[in-house]
Amino acid sequence: MFSDVKLVEDIERAALMIAECINGDGTVLIFGNGGSAADAQHFAAELVGRFAIERRGLRALALSTDTSVLTSLINDYGYQEVFARQVDALGRRGDVAVPISTSGNSPNVLRAIDAARRKGMKVIGLTGGDGGSMRSSCDLALVVPSAETPRIQEGHTLIYHILCGLVEKEVCGTKTT
Repeated sequence: MFSDVKLVEDIERAALMIAECINGDGTVLIFGNGGSAADAQHFAAELVGRFAIERRGLRALALSTDTSVLTSLINDYGYQEVFARQVDALGRRGDVAVPISTSGNSPNVLRAIDAARRKGMKVIGLTGGDGGSMRSSCDLALVVPSAETPRIQEGHTLIYHILCGLVEKEVCGTKTT
């Protein structure tokens, strides 16, 4: 998977985009469905907590964690809007949206990408296979070259762990804080 030079370069570019967002007092909004929602929570936890070094918390939020917000949005607006409404409410120009979808075709994720674009946010997508519709709607799509959902999810975990390490290094250096 990581013998693809373009994917490696794109991961490095994504880390710089996230670090620039954080250094500019921005927030990383991460979202997805099912296993991708769990990945969004894991990724956000590594940024807010710590990954490899002791450092300040970095601004990140998984949009799948607040059950009151989720259920009210689903009830009032439908599942298609569950992430878009949150991106619209919480996202700001200079923030980064990180949609995660193994197929790249989840309608509610695609709507949230559109909301992020309207807000002037950068969008770094994690997807698989051919990238689906996400590939062309993101500033940068990190596509795991597999058609098997478990392999894509494993690739996503590796990618966001690499991103966390690179972001920590870029934002905080190697010294402890």
